[in-house]
Amino acid sequence: MSDMNGPESGGALDAAFFTRWLTAAAAAVDREADRLTELDSAIGDADHGANLKRGFAAVRDVLDKEPPPTPGAVLITAGRQLISTVGGASGPLYGTLLRRTGKELGESATVTREELAAALSAGVAAVSRLGGAQAGDKTMLDALFPAAEALGESFDAARDAAERGALATVPLQARKGRASYLGERSIGHQDPGATSSALLIAALAEVATG
Repeated sequence: MSDMNGPESGGALDAAFFTRWLTAAAAAVDREADRLTELDSAIGDADHGANLKRGFAAVRDVLDKEPPPTPGAVLITAGRQLISTVGGASGPLYGTLLRRTGKELGESATVTREELAAALSAGVAAVSRLGGAQAGDKTMLDALFPAAEALGESFDAARDAAERGALATVPLQARKGRASYLGERSIGHQDPGATSSALLIAALAEVATG
């Protein structure tokens, strides 16, 4: 049973909560790195798991060393770290997601789930602009767009929406990124970026409800 004053009931989310989220995300990426790389080997460069594992480990270390004072600062710090340590497209895309979300949260010491949902939507829109992708293009956005929308309802709804979005990439033909070079051969494979995005949102729900 969740705490009636906790995050799920609209309680305040502080910097420590956001640090726990990204620490949980790092653990999830570490656990699933081989699976992410396996998915990426089918339609990409076979480095998605290794790249994200390295990036989120660096995020965990920097947050542990110098804990930022606000939710926004936690996400901006994490985003910068991902951009500087993750190769390929994943670093800039994930870095943009977290940095823009953090900037939207501003300098508040605490934020609500609804405020996080609005900020995450802005972060997802920034990723869409950067990569030139939309929903249905078989990218990380297929998990992130529905997750950001569902976060207005609850953390669990966001997790479920992200997982459904990732699974829904299987029958799609990729229209952006490395996978798009394969044309119809990209059909039948789950998108690794959508899969790792679902892990990120699942870690958020885990920390919020745990």
